[in-house]
Amino acid sequence: MECTVRWHEGMSFVAETGSGHLVCMDGAPDAGGRNLAPRPMELLLAGTGGCTAFDIVLILKRGRHEVSGCEVKLQAERAETDPKVFTEINMHFVVTGNKLKREIVERAVKLSAEKYCSASIMLGKTASITHSFEVVESGDV
Repeated sequence: MECTVRWHEGMSFVAETGSGHLVCMDGAPDAGGRNLAPRPMELLLAGTGGCTAFDIVLILKRGRHEVSGCEVKLQAERAETDPKVFTEINMHFVVTGNKLKREIVERAVKLSAEKYCSASIMLGKTASITHSFEVVESGDV
């Protein structure tokens, strides 16, 4: 895996991923940025959410479960002093589907957290990560 990050102007940067996609980042105005794009740490948190949601959908689909939606809301706390690493992260999943059993979704969340999600397992080295979830029947949406 590779990525190239180029300084654009002010405190904004453009990352070009190894798969050829572009992602913009910018700093907060108090750090010289113009607030035109997400902060790098926000992207780290978003990437972690994407990684674990990807796992959960894939696990459920491979098990032939009728999953139609997966949302993860992440809340994170950072250290007060440098390096301002994540110290606490809560992930709350809302998984929607047809006749999804609670224990099946719980197993998928656990497998992602403990075995498959490289991002959250890596962040778990500095942060306490908690998980919660709810299952919503497709007909209830």
